[in-house]
Amino acid sequence: MGGPVAGIASTLAPRHSRLLEFEREWRAHNAAKEDEIRREFALSPARYYQLLDVVIDSPAAVRYDPMLVGQLQRSRAARSSAGSSRTSTTEILEGERIPPHTEETRD
Repeated sequence: MGGPVAGIASTLAPRHSRLLEFEREWRAHNAAKEDEIRREFALSPARYYQLLDVVIDSPAAVRYDPMLVGQLQRSRAARSSAGSSRTSTTEILEGERIPPHTEETRD
């Protein structure tokens, strides 16, 4: 499995290029992605995503497959943004404050 740009793979560690190849092709697998991650890389999904985050920030990964890396970076940004929304909801719940639009009126 070579990367889309010939000769660039030599600047990206083989394990890192395997991560990118997996991300490109994982939908072809019938098993759940987390199961495939464990089987293919012998990593927990959490550790896999930590490693993937480092890889997609590397210039070598961008040179290896700029379209895929861009998609992965946008997906990460969207998840991060969604996580920020959840955090503020959690902060509201922990502070026992109820947003005005959900307050119940008492008679």
